[in-house]
Amino acid sequence: MPLGLSVLLFRPKWLDFVGVIDKIAGMSKEPAIFISKDDAMECAWKPADPLGEALHSLRMSGTFYSRSELTAPWGMDLPPMDGTLMFHTVTAGSCWVDVPGTQSRLLRAGDFALIPHGDGHIIKSDSQAEAIPLFDVPRTVWGDRYEHIRFGGGGAETGLVCGAVHFEHPTAVRLIQMLPKIITIDASTPGSDWILTTVRLMISEAQEMRPGGDTVIQRVSDILVIQAIRSWLDHDPKAKTGWLGALQDEKIGHAIMLVHRDPIEPWTVATLAERVGMSRSSFAAKFMELVGEGPMQYVRQWRMQVAVTWLKETDASVGEMAERLGYQSEAAFNRAFKNFVGETPGAVRRRAA
Repeated sequence: MPLGLSVLLFRPKWLDFVGVIDKIAGMSKEPAIFISKDDAMECAWKPADPLGEALHSLRMSGTFYSRSELTAPWGMDLPPMDGTLMFHTVTAGSCWVDVPGTQSRLLRAGDFALIPHGDGHIIKSDSQAEAIPLFDVPRTVWGDRYEHIRFGGGGAETGLVCGAVHFEHPTAVRLIQMLPKIITIDASTPGSDWILTTVRLMISEAQEMRPGGDTVIQRVSDILVIQAIRSWLDHDPKAKTGWLGALQDEKIGHAIMLVHRDPIEPWTVATLAERVGMSRSSFAAKFMELVGEGPMQYVRQWRMQVAVTWLKETDASVGEMAERLGYQSEAAFNRAFKNFVGETPGAVRRRAA
């Protein structure tokens, strides 16, 4: 397959617009990558700051929602869901959320809880309530993405809207890995009244399922998740350290953004340092200090994350991926991939099929 055609076939949409103008103008040796008007507009509105771009990558997929009307005593035991982010909003009454390794949290009407890592957890009316395995709870299924749960002992009423969503973008995966086991937003916090308003829109769309309803629901979930993460970023000192802290550094954050936007570029420590206006030695030292690994180690790991996305989302051959990512042979790429991911490219593709 010609190289230019392979780029057109398997360059992911989130790489959109990178280097297009230079390629069309003949300033680059890489083949031109032509994109749609919609993709160009998407890129035009992409945030210019690295942290904003990381949040921009949080576009969810495979969204599933549940609305619950519960009466005390009640409890639900949710199983772990790998690669899934879960959230709960209390629309009426109150409940407790127990995530292993954290303190129990009391949620009241208008509160929001985000469980970023898909950990199994329990939601219940009070500390003494028995928790039933989630899939044993009676429910009414309304379509592929929505269900209604109604059960309990007849006491105090609680209303919940819960969601489970997936994310694939490599930046989103990295960002989610940095989050704590649970993030909560208290309805009493000034400016948090948007939560119930947003959830009411989600409920309305899920019940009526008008044309475009799936899209509205998915975008609403994006808003809820991003707002919760923004709240954590604003208030938790841990958000200023490590990779997240590096994203907020003017020089190192810019370098990380360059690698994310164009992972197939033959980056070196020298070229990255030059692009951000630092000396090679100063750049390498500061990158190591903030990120916890060297620039080229980060580039190699990022390319492997990109390769995982390509395997899941495209039909490109492993050989084509190896060539695009700068490996001398498919065998060398396979070895590097297995060392990083823990399984072969073929295994990742079969699992995603």
